[in-house]
Amino acid sequence: MSLFINDALAEAPAAGAAAPAGGGLDLLFMVAFFGAIMYFMIIRPQQKRAKEHRKMIEALRKGDEVATSGGLLGVVTATGDDIITIEIADGVEIKVQPQAITAVLPKGTLKKG
Repeated sequence: MSLFINDALAEAPAAGAAAPAGGGLDLLFMVAFFGAIMYFMIIRPQQKRAKEHRKMIEALRKGDEVATSGGLLGVVTATGDDIITIEIADGVEIKVQPQAITAVLPKGTLKKG
């Protein structure tokens, strides 16, 4: 059977053999390090973007020109807590959720004519 199992590996460890140094402490530091990397590279920037979007939605007023996540461009005609009404053409108004607004455009971007 020694053909398949190396004799040196099959032997039981000596009675006075010491445990590996570091125990689980190095693993704990590695998990904390990767947790910190995840926080600073993923979680924190996402929270910052969400905060900026919330401020943008709260600052929307009638007459602001906006772009939606679907690519529609229009002028805000009414705002509410759950619904924002946007005029996308003369006499054509749509209602969207505030989360659908992706950008507030500079005045004069949408020229009628």
